[in-house]
Amino acid sequence: MIVAAAAALLATFLVALARALSGPTLFDRVLSLNLIGTKIILLIAVLGFATDRYDFIDIALTYGVLNLIGTIAVLRYLVGEREQAESERPSSPPEAP
Repeated sequence: MIVAAAAALLATFLVALARALSGPTLFDRVLSLNLIGTKIILLIAVLGFATDRYDFIDIALTYGVLNLIGTIAVLRYLVGEREQAESERPSSPPEAP
């Protein structure tokens, strides 16, 4: 049963990796990388359960917090860059009626 769970996680990992490589927008790629991080957390937990090393759960939780903080940091950076680019864009003249 544990082997099936690990195989399913690896399959979804590969699907998320394909989405990260072919995402049409940058936000799609960030979201798929966040999904990959979540799958790694689950894989660490399954590995810890399979080897009866329950301290892997602590490692998985720590990785989860780092994954969340990293995703938020990347998205804030991208949104800040987008807002800066929009503010530097010259305004178009108003259209004549």
